[in-house]
Amino acid sequence: MQKITKLLASIVGCELVGIIGGVSTTLSISTWYVTLEKPFFSPPNWLFGPVWTTLYLLMGVSFFLLWQQGWKKKQVRTARNYFLAQLGLNFIWTPVFFGLRSPALALVIILGLLVLIVLTIKHTYKVSRWAAYLLVPYLLWVSFATALNAAIVGLNYAK
Repeated sequence: MQKITKLLASIVGCELVGIIGGVSTTLSISTWYVTLEKPFFSPPNWLFGPVWTTLYLLMGVSFFLLWQQGWKKKQVRTARNYFLAQLGLNFIWTPVFFGLRSPALALVIILGLLVLIVLTIKHTYKVSRWAAYLLVPYLLWVSFATALNAAIVGLNYAK
């Protein structure tokens, strides 16, 4: 029973990051975001919700696998700390981009997020390979999101 509780807490915790951040997104999608010039590779708006929901699920399972190793081991604590740091930057990006309507500042944040995701995967791999592998789709999506964010800055603010 304790494993199920930890698994659910890990998944719900990660999903909440997306849900809370999503509030600022929904308020800006139909008003501000639609006015921005976007690059040719910009996916349709409806795609972001299912992708992020899936990524937060994978992140939650990854965190659970770390948690299963126990927090007493230094390597596990290090991986956990990187995980929580990247989750914090993930949480901040959405309100900055959509709430503050600041793609340039959001670009700085997402670049830091990319670095933290790589470090999280590196340190997580030492503890649980599966936990690290579960973060690879997240790294790929955030890499794509970084390119999209940079293109939006270039198309709308570098004039």
